[in-house]
Amino acid sequence: MTGKLPILELQNVDKSFGPIDVLHKISLRVHEGEVLCLLGDNGAGKSTLIKTLAGVHRPTGGKILMDGKEVQFKGPKEAAARGIATVHQFGGTFPLMSIGRSFFVGVEPARGWGPFKVFDRKRANEIAVKAVQGFGITRIDDGDRLVGGLSGGERQALAIARAVYFGARVLILDEPTAALGVKQAAHVLRIVNEAKRRGLAVIFITHQVMHAMTVGDHFTVLIRGAIAADFRKGEKTREEITDLMAGGETMADLEASIEGYMESHAGNPPPVA
Repeated sequence: MTGKLPILELQNVDKSFGPIDVLHKISLRVHEGEVLCLLGDNGAGKSTLIKTLAGVHRPTGGKILMDGKEVQFKGPKEAAARGIATVHQFGGTFPLMSIGRSFFVGVEPARGWGPFKVFDRKRANEIAVKAVQGFGITRIDDGDRLVGGLSGGERQALAIARAVYFGARVLILDEPTAALGVKQAAHVLRIVNEAKRRGLAVIFITHQVMHAMTVGDHFTVLIRGAIAADFRKGEKTREEITDLMAGGETMADLEASIEGYMESHAGNPPPVA
């Protein structure tokens, strides 16, 4: 990489829920125009790390920096305002909405004046279609189509195009190819490369090694909430990466039990024994 500061950096980040340590001394960085692949089997701690990056959880220890300056997010809205956008596995889109409406949900463009303002459907559709086609999904040419009629890859493209349109600088993709077939996954991987070409910092979370190797520049392997390996493209083979990822199964039950406890206790973590 160049001498530029990373857009996003974690320094020795820990996350605990009461007496339970989930993340341990996580240090990573991602630069503009770079794809950082965060690898780990189910339960490696990826879910907690994503939520910490996105402002859902606050670190128990360590620092998060953007452009070399420490930041502390009070919630997801603050993280989003700083340009951190998270796209989850099924795209975060709305199946019963049109493409144009889903693209602008919550920030709908309007036409008219004062109390007579109405949703500007034509403008929304034009912008949404153009944004998605800019990522190579040329089959989408009608903003009135329902999102539910799109393929999984097309829904991912819509969510990513939306994030970029609204100023994302760091794009966190949570298992974007996990539920997709070969052709749809290939579409998503091309979209990741396009986001990289546009200068975004991409954090690509996956347990699929081949997909990671296709788009990644930098790789970090998580096992049981800790970094097991950190390396650049070409430094390890597919077999070596797969061997590194083996393990971490018990973390899946741990994360699930913590989330279940918090959901039933108004968001409070398990108590200290």
